[in-house]
Amino acid sequence: MESYTPIFDLLHTAVIVAAKVSAPILLISMAVGLIIAIFQAATSIQEQTITFVPKLFIIGIILVMSGAWIMATMVDFTKAIFAAMLEL
Repeated sequence: MESYTPIFDLLHTAVIVAAKVSAPILLISMAVGLIIAIFQAATSIQEQTITFVPKLFIIGIILVMSGAWIMATMVDFTKAIFAAMLEL
């Protein structure tokens, strides 16, 4: 039984692109949160807002630095989707 369609290729590519685009933000945000959590555990400071501000600042910096790459990746993927729609 043959159930393979080009749609599966597009879905596979969409998952890969989503992982590539979100990975820098998620990984660095997780690392910053871990560092702050270790600092909080070492100093016995249990304030919830301490983690929010540095993460927000770091995420802003990451978006500024990698924004062009993220946009280029999304534009390439969108062009690939429209090209694939013409072939279907």
